Amino acid sequence: MKEASFYNVLDDGKILCYLCARYCRIPEGLIGFCGVRQNIKGKLYSLNYGRLIAMHVDPIEKKPLMHYKPGTWVMSIATAGCNFACQFCQNFDISQRRKVNEPYTSPEELIELTVKRRAQGLSYTYNEPTIFAEYAIDVMRLAHSKGLFNTWVTNGFMTVEALDDISKYLDAATVDFKGSGNREFYRRHMMVPESEPILDALLEMNRRGVFIEITDLIIPIDIGSDLRDLERLVKWIIDNLGPETPFHVLRFHPDYRMLNVPPTPLKMLEKHAEKAKELGLEYVYIGNVWGHPLENTYCPHCNHTIISRLGFQIRYIDIEEDRCPKCGAKLNIVM
Repeated sequence: MKEASFYNVLDDGKILCYLCARYCRIPEGLIGFCGVRQNIKGKLYSLNYGRLIAMHVDPIEKKPLMHYKPGTWVMSIATAGCNFACQFCQNFDISQRRKVNEPYTSPEELIELTVKRRAQGLSYTYNEPTIFAEYAIDVMRLAHSKGLFNTWVTNGFMTVEALDDISKYLDAATVDFKGSGNREFYRRHMMVPESEPILDALLEMNRRGVFIEITDLIIPIDIGSDLRDLERLVKWIIDNLGPETPFHVLRFHPDYRMLNVPPTPLKMLEKHAEKAKELGLEYVYIGNVWGHPLENTYCPHCNHTIISRLGFQIRYIDIEEDRCPKCGAKLNIVM
């Protein structure tokens, strides 16, 4: 255990945790919604600090990050717990676990392993990295000192106050929407009261120079698969982050408590991708469908294939610094 950051002690003895947008008020001896932050004698403790439940070297495209350091490898880490309770979570055995008994890995040990395995950066992923922010910040700080970069795969449900510390060392983030941010979808299928705090976090990340890619998981049910929801989300992205923001429409596959729902039909994914492009997004992808043409990156000005992919594997990159070699247009890609 380690004493947490991001909390205040209230007059009634409860602790207000302001790490994520749930703002849990935690009585003495009890644990917040995430399952890993406990009030012990008037102090908040992170129960999962350094208790890694997963550690694996992945291609960065798996995150998915298509425009930040394409072709590099990242040490991916996770702990138990999550501040969401998604009924469709593919990592539910990690995210919904409420027992922390994994061995401790110090930030120094993790960075040493990352260098030894020749990864160029780290990704904080598989479960929500916000809930192990204290550990992530310590690791990220050390990573930067060793020339490594840091990326998060996050639901974005963090506070602007927490981002004050997180963003100092965060280079890029994949922010995951589900059901295009439909409020009723979040309440019914994820136990999340509203999706608006994600927008606040995105604005703050963008203001602080974090490179952002957006994913949108489309589940073929009545709520959250309507093109009008996608339209609202895409228009917000264009107006607030810019049309050059990479956007991934992701295919759902049955898992956890939604085994009775079929995989997202390809036609539905293609309609969502087409609508996103029609509305003005310049880089649109379809994820979890290997071999689809929208795995590739195309120049938004001349449609030249600048990165060709098969799944997480890059076939070739045809970029001259940060420009299209065919038409010379500047590309929103960090090499």
